[in-house]
Amino acid sequence: MKRIILHSDANSYYASVEMLLDPSLRGKAVAVCGNTEERHGIVLAKSELAKQSGVKTGMANWEARQACPG
Repeated sequence: MKRIILHSDANSYYASVEMLLDPSLRGKAVAVCGNTEERHGIVLAKSELAKQSGVKTGMANWEARQACPG
């Protein structure tokens, strides 16, 4: 029996959805983050431009802002 494995990397999915819902975000580095006030202040998803700027999933919000200001 042949086994097929499908791996789907949806890391940028939520950032893509945000850019779809808000066209003003297109062409910008986008990161979807948790709420800092609730102690979940980490990057949950990022766009390709944010990734190229050094933003990583799991990075603290303040670190992501330093890696990619603006």
